[in-house]
Amino acid sequence: MNAFFQELFRVGLYKRNQGRIARQVTFAALAVCILAGVYQLYGSMVTVGHLWQFTVPSLIMVVAIWVAYRLVNLPAFADFLIAVEAEMNKVSWPTRAELYRSSAVVLVTVFVLAALLFVFDFAWREIFMTIGVLPGDSFLERWWGGIFGG
Repeated sequence: MNAFFQELFRVGLYKRNQGRIARQVTFAALAVCILAGVYQLYGSMVTVGHLWQFTVPSLIMVVAIWVAYRLVNLPAFADFLIAVEAEMNKVSWPTRAELYRSSAVVLVTVFVLAALLFVFDFAWREIFMTIGVLPGDSFLERWWGGIFGG
């Protein structure tokens, strides 16, 4: 824990040119989360004085942004992000045509399974209503009664 606090007060970057994109994206995601939280805090401090409403969230934002900046340069975490970027560079990304085909297969599969679940749900509900497990008239009974007036 002591090493973590010592790392918070360093200024230099760990392995400066390695894993740069992964670190920048991770820091940006952390910063967006911090800013959203600070914005919520600012909005909830309406009852306190204007000075406190602005000062407290601003101080929290500055400290949290600095911690996020130092976190992505913490040796253990930075090494992880460097390894992530190295693995992402090895990925063979699909072409636009492959992406469209794969997305179409997924969407068609989802709709077919949804329709199948609807049919099973309808069938089981009708069976349970016909044998009296569920209350009410089944669709078949209403349809049969409508045709033959019974």
